[in-house]
Amino acid sequence: MNWYGVMPAMTTCFDSSLQIDHAFMARHAQWLIENGCTGIVSLGSLGEAATLAFDEKIAILKNIVAALKGRAPVVAAISALSTAEAVAFAKAAENAGSSGLMVLPPYVYRGDWHETKAHATAVFRATSLSCMLYNNPVAYGTDFLPEHIAQLAHEHPNLRAVKESSTDVRRITAIRALAGDRLSILVGVDDAIVEGIAAGATGWIAGLVNAFPAESVALFDYAIQGRSREAFDLYRWFLPLLRMDTVPKFVQLIKLVQQETGQGNARVRPPRLEVIGHELAAARAIIRESIQNRPMLAATA
Repeated sequence: MNWYGVMPAMTTCFDSSLQIDHAFMARHAQWLIENGCTGIVSLGSLGEAATLAFDEKIAILKNIVAALKGRAPVVAAISALSTAEAVAFAKAAENAGSSGLMVLPPYVYRGDWHETKAHATAVFRATSLSCMLYNNPVAYGTDFLPEHIAQLAHEHPNLRAVKESSTDVRRITAIRALAGDRLSILVGVDDAIVEGIAAGATGWIAGLVNAFPAESVALFDYAIQGRSREAFDLYRWFLPLLRMDTVPKFVQLIKLVQQETGQGNARVRPPRLEVIGHELAAARAIIRESIQNRPMLAATA
């Protein structure tokens, strides 16, 4: 498992009955990899995991693994209300063919460090797979501080990466100072990717990549190669879209972008509802202006 490059936090596509559209998801995963993405992260927040049943999650993993046929790794996000469920799903995800796990803190309950560490430890010990810790204090209210992350890395050999979504790029340098090259650090918020790479990140768990994989891969490549002018030119165009990843209705908005670009639909499972009215009009205006001004990409190799 190589924690590097652009790995889409893949959306979960629903049909008109809000059942999983496995056929589209298989094609979507293949298209993302064909456009230069280095892996697929399934069942995260953007994948609406909280609205999926256990068996639905396993079916999604098996479908994506089969669709990619070993061309790229499939990473399963491990999120649950209880530690017991998280452990059970980690084992099931490994059996389903996942190459790695993205480990979230427990849903709903915001424990202290003692409790959160015990939860993460139980998941790491449940599997032999390479794991990435997901730190998102903005969304989950649980903050893995750099010293916590370094401690977990010291104690668990299969913890190999961190998805850092605190929105503070200083966390990247702080983790690097404590853990050195022991952990790969991946940016988890779309509108901090260039800054994150400048601070030492080497990967991106991306959202808008679901609709714009070529542009996402080019932006990552420009930034990692130090091609600042190309990076900032592309970033300037991309930012109005990337900022959709950092608001409460990010799932609805990213799926709307997919629909507007012909790469999916805007359906979401309740309690989420599709955006309407002025909110829809404002989002469509941004999306359509971005499509109209879509840049021609130069080679990044």
